Amino acid sequence: MQFNVNGTAVEVEADIRTSLLDLMRNYLGFTGTKKGCDQGACGACTVLVDGERINSCLALAVQYQGRNITTVEGLAANGNLHPLQKAFIEHDGFQCGYCTPGQLCSAVGMAGEIERNIPSVVTADLSSDSVIIDDTEIRERMSGNLCRCGAYNGIVEAISETLVQPTAVQTDERARA
Repeated sequence: MQFNVNGTAVEVEADIRTSLLDLMRNYLGFTGTKKGCDQGACGACTVLVDGERINSCLALAVQYQGRNITTVEGLAANGNLHPLQKAFIEHDGFQCGYCTPGQLCSAVGMAGEIERNIPSVVTADLSSDSVIIDDTEIRERMSGNLCRCGAYNGIVEAISETLVQPTAVQTDERARA
C-alpha cells in the first residue's frame, strides 16, 4: 500500500484488514496517534486525511491508499511547533497528554470545516454566510474528543485563540454582555 504521511511518500506491506491507526503506530512508527477505546468513541486516534479529521481506529488503511495523511507529528514544521501546539502549552490544554494528539488533529480539521462554513448541530443561523464561532460552537465541534483529565477549558481557549478568526470569535462572557 502507498500513502503520503506527513508530506512523505511511504510504501507499506500490510494485511488489508489493518486499521489506519495500527498502520500508523505499528508499521510506520507514528506513535503520537493514540489507541484509546479502539471503537471510535474517544477521538484519541484522530488524524487528518486530505485535511479532514477521521477516527483512524475505525478506518481500514487500504481505504486511504494514495491519500494525504497528517498525524500529530506532521503538524510541526521545520522543527517549530504548530501555533495550536504552542497554545495548548500556554493555556494548559492538556494534563496527562494522552488525548492531546487527537485533540490537536481534530481542532485543525475543525478549523477547515469552519473555513468551509460547515455548520454544526448548535449553529444558530444556517442561512448565514459565516458561522459565528463561540465557546459553545467549539465545544460541540470537539465533542468527539474526550479528555479524562478534564482540560476542556484550556483546550477551548487554545483553539479559540489560535484557529478561529478573531473577528468571529465570541467567548461566552462577551456574548452575554
